[in-house]
Parts: sequence; structure tokens; C-alpha cells
Amino acid sequence: MAETAAGRIGVRKAKTAKKKRGLVARLFMWLFGLVVVFPVLWVLLYRFVPPPVTSLMLIRVAEGRGWDYRWRGMNDISPTLAQAAIASEDARFCLHHGFDFTAMEKALAHNDKRPNRVRGGSTISQQTAKNVFLWPGRNNVRKGMEAYFTVLIEGLWGKKRIMEVYLNVVEMGSGYYGAEAASQRDFGHSARRMSTSEAARLVAILPNPLKYNAVDPGAYVQRRAGRVAGQVGVVRSDSDLSGCIR
Repeated sequence: MAETAAGRIGVRKAKTAKKKRGLVARLFMWLFGLVVVFPVLWVLLYRFVPPPVTSLMLIRVAEGRGWDYRWRGMNDISPTLAQAAIASEDARFCLHHGFDFTAMEKALAHNDKRPNRVRGGSTISQQTAKNVFLWPGRNNVRKGMEAYFTVLIEGLWGKKRIMEVYLNVVEMGSGYYGAEAASQRDFGHSARRMSTSEAARLVAILPNPLKYNAVDPGAYVQRRAGRVAGQVGVVRSDSDLSGCIR
């Protein structure tokens, strides 16, 4: 009888251990799906489908700022705007793989010396990953997720798609997102007809599009736009700088 009871206890323990292993396996599969499979499928979807909305758009709507978002393909956006974005936001966009560590080091050095005028070191790829898949913020969890999505879009989209999405979803004013909405609002014509001066002014307000104005720019935006306009020709003529978006 003692051996029979011991055997039954052993069987129950084995069943319990088997259930625990099964629970751990299911939990692992759920985590794998949440962390790996779902983000990859999400990124792949937006490789072909325009993002319908972003978290920042929803936040701005909740703030009462409205929502004007008009998707346009790269063929319907003046190439000058993409060149201006590279000149201003990410000079090595076509050369890096999502992260510009030299720019990050320069930004950190600048911020140590001038903490009241913080400079960002994010690439256009990082900004696109943040804008499309995440939410505004600077905590370590969000930064880690931003890095992960940056790797995914670099690998699954390619540079031209990254630029196309960036130029469509980036905030360009209170309630305005992307090149077409901003061009219609500020200049009264489509993004396809945007001039170098107009593109430079739009890009110049990107550090704070709720504060700065592309139509009636102040001294800061004028200076910044002048520098960007001067660099557009350099970007346009250098295939290493802009070849990836042609």
C-alpha cells in the first residue's frame, strides 16, 4: 500500500511539473508573439499600407488641435523636401543603418555644455519609428522600443519608404501632419510643387512645429531655413547623400 501511495504521489508531481512546463511554454510563446511576431507583422503591413493614424495625432486631437493628414506617395512630393530633410535632420541618412553614433556623441557633448538648449541626435529613421509605432516621451523603455522598431524598418522598409512615411506623418503645425497638409495650408498648393525656399522653411520649423511658423518665420526660422536651402543643392548633387531616395 505504501508503494502504491508513493507511486500516486509521484504521478501527481509529474503531472503538476508537466502543467508548469506547459504554462511556461505557452507564456513564452505569447511573449515571443508580442515582442517579435506582432511588431514584425505590423512593420510589414506599413511597408505597403499608409499608417492610418499615429499616437501623436490622437493626442493632438484630444488637445483640440484638429487633424489634417493627407497621405501622398513620394512621386507626389517634391524631391526638394526630402533633400531639405536630409540637409537639416539627418545628413548621413543614406549612409547609416538607422543610427548615427557620431551625431549622438556631438549631441551629448553639446547638451553637456548647453543644457538649456538641448539638441537631439535622432536620425530620420528613429524619428519615423517613434512617430509611427510609439508615443512621445523620453523614458528608457520607449527609447529601447524605438531602437527595436528602427532596426525593423531599416531592414523591412528600406530608405525610400522610411523617407516617404516620415514626410507624411511628421507634425508640421498645430493639427497638420505631413507634406501635403502643410503645403496646402502654408503655400496654397500641392507638395509636388514645393520650392526650395518653401521646403527649407517647413523643415526649419520641425524642432518645434507648434511654436514656429513657416509662413511668417521669425529670425530663428529664417536663419535655419537659409542654411537648409544652401545645403539642398549639395545633397541633390551628391549621390551618396541622396541616392537612396531617388
